[in-house]
Amino acid sequence: MPYDVKDINLADKGRLKIEWAEAHMPVLMEIRREFERSRPLKNIRVGFALHVTKETGVLVKTLIAGGARVAISGCNPLSTQDDVAAALARDGIRVYAWRGESRDEYYQNINKVLDFEPEITIDDGGDLVFTIHKERQELIENIRGGCEETTTGIIRLRAMDKDRALKYPVMDVNDARTKHFFDNRYGTGQSTIDGILRATNVLIAGKNFVVAGYGFCGRGIALRARGMGANVIVTEVNPTRALEAVMDGFRVMPLREAARIGDIFVTATGDVDVLNREHFELMKNNAILANSGHFNVEINIPELEELSVEKRKIRENVEKYKLKNGRSLYLLAEGRLVNLAAAEGHPSEVMDMSFANQALAVKYLLENRLEPGVYKIPDEIDDRIAVLKLKTMNIEIDQLTDRQRKYLESWSEGT
Repeated sequence: MPYDVKDINLADKGRLKIEWAEAHMPVLMEIRREFERSRPLKNIRVGFALHVTKETGVLVKTLIAGGARVAISGCNPLSTQDDVAAALARDGIRVYAWRGESRDEYYQNINKVLDFEPEITIDDGGDLVFTIHKERQELIENIRGGCEETTTGIIRLRAMDKDRALKYPVMDVNDARTKHFFDNRYGTGQSTIDGILRATNVLIAGKNFVVAGYGFCGRGIALRARGMGANVIVTEVNPTRALEAVMDGFRVMPLREAARIGDIFVTATGDVDVLNREHFELMKNNAILANSGHFNVEINIPELEELSVEKRKIRENVEKYKLKNGRSLYLLAEGRLVNLAAAEGHPSEVMDMSFANQALAVKYLLENRLEPGVYKIPDEIDDRIAVLKLKTMNIEIDQLTDRQRKYLESWSEGT
């Protein structure tokens, strides 16, 4: 079987990682057992562009158990776990990914997945969908649908849908309640702090920790940074989210003001040029810059380089930029998402719910003929995943009585 990975000899190590993830993803494993019995994806070609991690390995194997044929590339040049990629390749899976891909190699690998002529696409960030629509439109006729994992991709897909440029249906996995309430908040919160600590081993307690963006990802990062003893500052452009951050007990101010006092900066907005020249010039000496958004565009690296007289790699995933004003700034993981480039990404337990949504969304697409557009995950899928997750945690909840259900469905009863 064709594959292109960094070192196939890492396969045994990768298999152990996948085994660990399987032990901590009971919902997805329950879905795998169901798929093995019913084979709902029999002979369906599925093309992935996801972070090639141990958790993704569990999802890939689950879809294969359901009868799918799979090809996978990474969705970020620095997020592939080479041992996991090798393990998947050793198992006969078409995998084209390695850590440290150039931009050209990254898109070459995406096109190798598209050469497989997928009938279902699974994306994290949207690059698979956009490459199809820009360069491989001949594939669209045979594509049944797609799934999108992350906020950045959904923003782009909704823009396509608004312009009537999206030519096949895509399930919005990102906004499933069992995904963004948990993955975006608790997963991103913990894994972002993990990435910063692995890269720097800096003490977070007592630092001014600036979080740009207070969506679910930003909320999680702010929450975990406060738990580590940081003085958390939030910057926002959305007045409601800014108000929420204030009510949650965080300081809120313009980024230009925060730039003067911050020790650690993390962007989590999904937009471009969040940190740029005007902020770099105001920052304290030795401030740390990290990004937890999907693409490496939130920190304006070209402007940072223009302001610098020297750039040095200090340690793995840490580059020191010495500015013309004499101060230095540290950029983590080349400005790419720090939780995957400098750590292992979200814990398996939270990806259990996210990837359960992916697996059931693929099944839903095959069972329902949908027009082109972006579709929310049906409530029955979301609720089923929540029930399964609670069951695996040995947690029981109450049920409505017939009287309570009738009261909620009626408008006639008052005081």
